[in-house]
Amino acid sequence: MVFSSNLFIFFFLPLTIWGYFFLGKRFQNIFLLLMSTIFFAWSQPNYLWLIWLNIFTNYLCALFIAKFSNAVMRRLFLISALIVNLGLLVYFKYFNFLIDSANNLFHMELTPKNIILPIGISFFTFQGLSYVIDVYRKNVAVQKNLFKVALYILFFPQLIAGPIVKYSDVELQINHRDVSLNDFSVGLKRFIIGLGKKAILANTLAVMVDNIWNYGVAHYTVAIAWLGCIGYTLQIYFDFAGYSDMAIGLGRIFGFHFNENFNLPYISKSITEFWRRWHISLSTWFREYVYIPLGGNRKHVYLNLTIVFLLTGIWHGAAWNYILWGIWHGIFILAERYVKKNNICILKKGQNIISRIYTLSVVGIGWVLFRADNLDSAITYLKAMFGISLSTTPGFDVFWYLNKWNVTILIIAIILSTELPGKLAIRIRNTISENTYFIVEKIFLLLLFTFSLIRIVAGTYNPFIYFQF
Repeated sequence: MVFSSNLFIFFFLPLTIWGYFFLGKRFQNIFLLLMSTIFFAWSQPNYLWLIWLNIFTNYLCALFIAKFSNAVMRRLFLISALIVNLGLLVYFKYFNFLIDSANNLFHMELTPKNIILPIGISFFTFQGLSYVIDVYRKNVAVQKNLFKVALYILFFPQLIAGPIVKYSDVELQINHRDVSLNDFSVGLKRFIIGLGKKAILANTLAVMVDNIWNYGVAHYTVAIAWLGCIGYTLQIYFDFAGYSDMAIGLGRIFGFHFNENFNLPYISKSITEFWRRWHISLSTWFREYVYIPLGGNRKHVYLNLTIVFLLTGIWHGAAWNYILWGIWHGIFILAERYVKKNNICILKKGQNIISRIYTLSVVGIGWVLFRADNLDSAITYLKAMFGISLSTTPGFDVFWYLNKWNVTILIIAIILSTELPGKLAIRIRNTISENTYFIVEKIFLLLLFTFSLIRIVAGTYNPFIYFQF
């Protein structure tokens, strides 16, 4: 079940909202847990045991960590949680990748298994681990109520594709929360905006991008290859940011305040800044639970950063192109840090423009590595972008893909990737009366919601990209 589906919008969500407020505070957590279980089971009922094993493991290990004062025993249960969580993640997500890699590298004949990837396993694994680690560090009090731990891990808005929520951020809200009319209104508004990003922008771009990528490099021109790169750069942003908006909005409807996961990443002037703005919850997780424990900025900085970005690539997928994508970003992070540390001046005049072009170029090339089916396909595509090994008789020119609708969506997507819409909204709000702004905003949201539904009904592309992680 996905947020941008008729089933979710017209049945699951209204039923969940009605039941939540009808039952009252005493049963709200249990009801949300029940609906979250149904949400997960709708797609993969055979894996309910897996996520509940994750919940029981983290619940029990955290309890024992809090119970014992002996450092050895506390560390034993922390290691146990790490082994179970990461062991399941490695098996379901990376087992066949390791088998294939061993076969290719060492000319072995190991047999891969038919393993179906559980949806959201990377997200709920990291979320559960953060709870156990924070209990071990004594950053949060242990939660003795199993159902509250289960709600934290299984809560449907952020279950499948984040944002990765730390227990400390929602601890008080799980125990007690009030939903005001403003919370409900803000949450609904955020959900509709996210739905628009997904249904109108990301889904339209997905059709164009898929047509380009599926047609084959042999039929490309340089312009077509770059259009496929730019289109995917925008598609993945509005797909994932749209999901995050919907998740944050849904959480707010039920009284949960999740942290932001995106902050206009494509206006960044460096790759370092890009990772402060892109998938913020994942960057925060790696910083707090990997980078700082390795030594952070105190020692082995370059090694620590290398490990973090290698793991970032591995986290995203069991394929060499994902690993190379992580390394690609890591190289520029290391270079930027070296330049900054040694006060090396590279740019003077026009620094902002050149810095943004540099950042977008690095990010865009990285997305080619990310989008490709494998490493060979990525290299072939990159060659096409730079005019290498192209056919002298391409099937189409770039305008085959640039019909009026696609051009309109591309322009809107580019504008919405900048600070301009936010600044324009502030100017309009300061210009007209509060009542007028209220009416205009509600009409806009109603139109956006209606058009999003029309696109969902009419469209063929709907899955979220990050569901595969």
